[in-house]
Amino acid sequence: MTRSLLRRFQSGDGPPTFCGISCGLVRLSNDKYFSQWDQDAAWCRDSEAPGREICPDVLHRAGRTLGRQETYTPRLILMDLKASLNSLKEEGCLYGDMKRDTSVAWPGNLSTHQEDPPAKNLFLQDLSKLEGGTSSDGDFSPRALPLSKDVSQLPKQLHVSQKGHQLEGSVQVWSDYLRVHLHPRSIFMIRQYNYDGESSQLEAFGQGESLLHNSTYLEELEDRLHFYVEECDYLQGFQILCDLNNGFSGVGAKVTELLHDEYSGRGILTWGLTPIIHDVGVSWKDFYRLMNTVLGIVHLSTHSSLFCPLSLNGSLGLKPEAPVTLPYVHYDASLNYHSSAILATALDTLSAPYRLHSSQFSMVQLADTFNSSGRKVVAAGAAVPFPMAYGQSLPDALCSYQLAVPWTPLSSCGEQKDSCCFAQSVVLRGIGKENSISNLPPGSQPKSALHVCETGEEVLGSYLRARCPGTFSTSYLLQGPCKVLPPYPQFFSALVNKQGFLLDKLPSCSTAVESIPVLTALQSSPALYSALNSLYKELHRVDVQRWASFFSAGIELYDFQEALHELRTLSQCYKTSSEFDESEEEADSD
Repeated sequence: MTRSLLRRFQSGDGPPTFCGISCGLVRLSNDKYFSQWDQDAAWCRDSEAPGREICPDVLHRAGRTLGRQETYTPRLILMDLKASLNSLKEEGCLYGDMKRDTSVAWPGNLSTHQEDPPAKNLFLQDLSKLEGGTSSDGDFSPRALPLSKDVSQLPKQLHVSQKGHQLEGSVQVWSDYLRVHLHPRSIFMIRQYNYDGESSQLEAFGQGESLLHNSTYLEELEDRLHFYVEECDYLQGFQILCDLNNGFSGVGAKVTELLHDEYSGRGILTWGLTPIIHDVGVSWKDFYRLMNTVLGIVHLSTHSSLFCPLSLNGSLGLKPEAPVTLPYVHYDASLNYHSSAILATALDTLSAPYRLHSSQFSMVQLADTFNSSGRKVVAAGAAVPFPMAYGQSLPDALCSYQLAVPWTPLSSCGEQKDSCCFAQSVVLRGIGKENSISNLPPGSQPKSALHVCETGEEVLGSYLRARCPGTFSTSYLLQGPCKVLPPYPQFFSALVNKQGFLLDKLPSCSTAVESIPVLTALQSSPALYSALNSLYKELHRVDVQRWASFFSAGIELYDFQEALHELRTLSQCYKTSSEFDESEEEADSD
């Protein structure tokens, strides 16, 4: 979320950094955010990492604590609900204990009731010990850890926690596996609603939208935005993660509207998150979820430069299809800890084009490649990890995917029927120069056109042109892999080696995976027509007035019907000739 360039942050000589500000509008969204921040932090901590093409300064900031200690924290504002932080302090730990004066003037007897702080899991306990120990009251004290961007100061044991942490049974909220430190202005709590329980839930779009009509919340938000924006070299724009399935879709709609009005010309890239939905029968909660999703898609896409739904669900309808499967990842669909790691890995790679040291595209330019004919919604896909055998060349790996794309859809749009799409941005990371071309011996007959390419970039570009002829494609080949150090879950197949490549047989002993190659695709695809149109049809044929409590939260029935019509109009931007007859029949029946 936020504001635009107000002054240049004097950080020394050299070219300005094209900064972005991230906003997390909760619940599932913050799981994704902090999985991504942990991956970014792994790069910042590795001073000798090869292929450091991604510039961490785009989404991070340098600063100093009150004790003049250097820090390096995400340029982030997140909004979350009461009781969602567990052992994490709202103000963080970098600025010490902000103890309030609790003295009172009452002359009578006083009784004190003290509640024990939530217990930390073993991972957080070990991390606290590595980073400098704990204070007498159990809070983290960063006295021994250099927190600056100068990674040469960092202890080597922070590169990998060698102890295997099985967090599946101890993770309740995103802060239970938070590895990075946050600035005191990052966490913005909404105390009007509860994180858990049956009462005071933020469950309807109108509730979320009305939150920012409250001057207290709005002024606090703007104050935090000003703080981050005013120190940027050059503000590219805003990266927003927002839940679609609950009332945070309304918060996100209002935030993107404010940003669109106040920061014209800056990029607003919005990622709409939906948790894995378990089919246990249709209830009023499913209709709430679907109505929140429809309103979120329409409003977020209207006020964003680009909008992309992200989910492991097969679909987002009332009766969702089974979650997607990843060939070499054995994840537990019931754990946000697992699903957030997968989607954060995809997001970290999808967003690489506007975070490179040698960035060709800003956020706005990336969005402009997709925005023709009103297409502001895109679909994402990813191969996590990219299936490439140890020692195999990139041409050989891509040639094995002549009849199918190598990525799995991550936008609940279903499998794409053909390779046709209007535009796409593809990123492949983790492929070293030695494996990027075939290196044929002199006189050898090339297996394909890919085997005669002279660079890895040519290999990937030629593959995409052959797969998607006539499609406007941008592609990036990065040497640096995606780090999957603790607390990243170890849910990979036993055939995946330490560097994320595939073995031809099971190893004699298992080793932890530390990095993986990842392939992602952001596409303006005809598959979005059927996905968006199916959401429209599911709500068009029911009487939504049955859920009066949804509309009593602040959204008018007329506004909802108008949003439903806009969703159908949006879906038609993705029609191809094969869908014309079907849409005409639907129009006649309506």
